[in-house]
Amino acid sequence: MKASRPPRRAVAAADRTRQPTEVRRRLIAEAAVPLIAERGYGSVGVRDVAAAAGVSVGTVTYHFGSVQEILSEAMVLHIEGYYAALSRAAEAATSGVEALRLLVDALFTEDTDRHWRMWFEYWNAGEQDPDQPFARGQADRYRDWHDQIRALAVRAVTDGDADCADPDGFTVRFAALADGLALQRLRQAPSLTTRDARRHLNRLIETELIPRRPRPATPRD
Repeated sequence: MKASRPPRRAVAAADRTRQPTEVRRRLIAEAAVPLIAERGYGSVGVRDVAAAAGVSVGTVTYHFGSVQEILSEAMVLHIEGYYAALSRAAEAATSGVEALRLLVDALFTEDTDRHWRMWFEYWNAGEQDPDQPFARGQADRYRDWHDQIRALAVRAVTDGDADCADPDGFTVRFAALADGLALQRLRQAPSLTTRDARRHLNRLIETELIPRRPRPATPRD
């Protein structure tokens, strides 16, 4: 009589396929993104990430040295992907002013609350542990964001669409207003709709990027 074989354990799809280390790391980090958005950076553990990614805890700890490393990589992936999409939309615009308005539309939609929650979690985590590699890169990412805004303001001037007396000041005010509106939007204290958030940012554009009037035609001899 043959001994009965032990039942085979179910194996997650991700474990059935051998993947390069960088691919597996990315899949695990991407699985952590919605967890951070829903629960916050400090409330997600290795077991949570493993369950979301469909892998074992051992697989997670093989690829990452700590839960902080997983979460920091997840936040960087999300934030860099988000702003890369904004950059592509702005580059496709026909003018600098149009690009800024498209930027405003993309910053505040019914689906962007998760992004803003991730953004503030990202900064809070950096404040709590300034020695983390992702925290040290935050200044570079924010500088890139400022550079993008400034480039669009300068483009509006170069294209002849508007005059801007202070591109650097406009950049600071635009970024600060966007962050402040996003925080108010998340806290809803006082309440703020996405439509009103866009209206406030567009008002800043209208105030500081003054449309150029067409030059009067020169009379011919």
